[in-house]
Amino acid sequence: MYLQGAGRLKCVLRLELYEFFESEVKRKSNLSKQAKNEAKSFAVAAANLARGRHCTDIAVLDLKGLSPATDYFVIATGTSDRQMRTVADEIRESAGGYGFAVFGRAGYEQARWILLDFIDVVVHIFDEEYREYYELEYLWGDARRINWQRFSKK
Repeated sequence: MYLQGAGRLKCVLRLELYEFFESEVKRKSNLSKQAKNEAKSFAVAAANLARGRHCTDIAVLDLKGLSPATDYFVIATGTSDRQMRTVADEIRESAGGYGFAVFGRAGYEQARWILLDFIDVVVHIFDEEYREYYELEYLWGDARRINWQRFSKK
């Protein structure tokens, strides 16, 4: 039996709608993978920038599956309040090149612990005293450490 008229049109429309949704799911899945890669790339770039500005004890933690709030932490220790602000400013400026914008910022004025929230990546720049006191790496001890130097440009 062949469908005619409105019945045939409904079947064709359902098939087209199904194909559209199937292609959208695939597209969004690819975009999600791309966004995750961009987040990791940005986290590594932020770590490299911190190293280039003489921060020490730099760590990149992969929090996917552990934190509902973010995918990556970048943690670094600064040498002075001026240097910490400069690093924070330069990371914020470089974020646009990776498709990120700062969502929130805290601690900038005191420069003991500067936090930059880019949603998928959160950057923590500590002075030495606060870094030792808060020990974020140990708080997130089950997070995988990214070997960010491996991705560094020579």
